[in-house]
Amino acid sequence: MTLDGVPGRNVCVLPDLLDRHAAATPDKAFVISPDGRETSYGALRRDVREMARALQDLGVEQGEHVLVWMPNGIDVLRIWFAINYVGAVYVPINTAYRGGILEHVVRNSGARLMIAHGQLADRLNDVATAALTRVVIAAGERPTLSGLEVLAADALRGDGDVRPLSRPVEPWDTQSIIYTSGTTGPSKGVLSSYAHLHAMGTSLASDREGASFVGPDDRFMVNLPMFHVGGTAPTYAMLACGGSIALLDAFETSTFWQTVARTGTTVVILLGVMASFLMKEPVRNGERDTPLANVIIIPLGAEGVAFRERFGMTTRTLFNMSEVSCPLIADENPTVVATCGKPRKGVQLRLVDAHDCEVAPGAIGELVIRTDAPWALNHGYNANPEATAAAWRNGWFHTGDAFRVDADGNYFFVDRFKDAIRRRGENVSSFEVELEVAAHPAVREAAAVAVPSEFGEDDILVAVSLAEGRRLDPAELLAFLTPRMAHFMVPRYIRIIDDLPKTPTRKVEKYLLRQSGITPDTWDREKAGIQIRRNKLAG
Repeated sequence: MTLDGVPGRNVCVLPDLLDRHAAATPDKAFVISPDGRETSYGALRRDVREMARALQDLGVEQGEHVLVWMPNGIDVLRIWFAINYVGAVYVPINTAYRGGILEHVVRNSGARLMIAHGQLADRLNDVATAALTRVVIAAGERPTLSGLEVLAADALRGDGDVRPLSRPVEPWDTQSIIYTSGTTGPSKGVLSSYAHLHAMGTSLASDREGASFVGPDDRFMVNLPMFHVGGTAPTYAMLACGGSIALLDAFETSTFWQTVARTGTTVVILLGVMASFLMKEPVRNGERDTPLANVIIIPLGAEGVAFRERFGMTTRTLFNMSEVSCPLIADENPTVVATCGKPRKGVQLRLVDAHDCEVAPGAIGELVIRTDAPWALNHGYNANPEATAAAWRNGWFHTGDAFRVDADGNYFFVDRFKDAIRRRGENVSSFEVELEVAAHPAVREAAAVAVPSEFGEDDILVAVSLAEGRRLDPAELLAFLTPRMAHFMVPRYIRIIDDLPKTPTRKVEKYLLRQSGITPDTWDREKAGIQIRRNKLAG
């Protein structure tokens, strides 16, 4: 560490890390593919340096933004590392993007060069491509793109050594631009430095005091996309410690445990719904006989708490977003449903009102964050000074998330402020409603939204999708929920649909559910004549 608290280049700058491990352990596997194929540190460095020279031959300059539009796999990993190897900025695009959101990201990035899969690149014909002039097709068939120079994959095979950079890559240099989901407006490009990626990756794999629970012998399954911190952070965590990753294209419930065994996975992140899917699978003989030792479940629902009891490994949870670096981490094997944990070493947190004044103990406020070390959080939004100023006002990063803290110091995510529900004088957390609904064995996913009430304020609508092969009567779900939650939280409306609407980053588009409102297929408990009575103890 340097005196100012910023990690040194050899500790956090990606090319330096790759060079160091390739020199020390050239034959050690860094990447395991689902079929068991291995790519060693030494082989990966050779491939990355070849591609880095090719990027230089294509005119990529230090600090330049390079768009990457590729599915998970060894190709996107090589491309990411090569871009950083020449001091350029990795700018991945969600593989589901098309139309307006694709055009916005391409324009906002300011990139001249894109590296893409052929099947994805064809969508560029439908959008204005702004500064973009060249597209290299790294895989798949080469499409014809109007107004763009299209190069074959051979353009990524350089001949000769990497030319020296104009200056060393520094920890505070921009490493990547990761785009937010854009559920309420245009996606914002999060500017992330190497020091930020280091803080995020190492905190992801550590306890609150900073002690890591992974090492060189561990293997982290990466089943979340490389266009998101869910894929990049664990990859970096293992590069930092000299471990390895099992790189998958997606999460699959039916093959998860077989893939864990085949790849020797010891650590994995499971989104709450993934843990729920696995918990709802039939019990298997010998299901505890697995190399998997640590499971990070985000967020932690009731089934996440029960996960350890069933499968036997250590469970963990935390709070993170693209802009921060795991500021909240729970102790191992948490038992408090929905906890995000407590502040980790090196971060300062406050819960504030709309004027940035700290709220009273027990009250709900916006989570704002700053860190002891410089550059351990994002340094703004690309080409968006207004959003940067709003998020970083008064010297704290504003998450936009409502939280509360209990008497034991546990932090709980309440809601995105934009998703808050106000019902009969009570503030209702859509997140907490969703946790209870998702606990029903027939429910696969749930989303709670506010809809207008004839009495003013809001009523609650819950949209649910069902687990495969399951059926559910809305009245049955209501009977399940009534004893589990406060009377003012019990939804009036229940709508059962095949799939919840999602953004390309797989976040539920609640605004579409609010726009749809009370549809003809929505069940209304009041029309069904079911009354929810206030508990006597509640007054």
